[in-house]
Amino acid sequence: MKRIGEHKAKKGLIRFEIEEENSIAKTVRITGDFFIYPEETILELEDALKGKRLEELESIIDEFFSVRMDIEMPYIDVEDFKMALKNALSGGNEEK
Repeated sequence: MKRIGEHKAKKGLIRFEIEEENSIAKTVRITGDFFIYPEETILELEDALKGKRLEELESIIDEFFSVRMDIEMPYIDVEDFKMALKNALSGGNEEK
């Protein structure tokens, strides 16, 4: 099942697409209209979330950003990512 959720941040949109099976995130894709540096940060976050249980994803996001002091995110923050994730997990849009 694919779960899709978005969150409109102060200046940007964050979108999560999670392909899940048996409550495991098989694939995670984060897209949207926002700036984040270094650019590979999103790929690294997607990799950190892949293969994990859905109920663990929010804490993994917290941990990921807490140990990375080199990330710059103008006008968005960790809570914006967590809101987009919550919207995806709460069944905002689901595709079978």
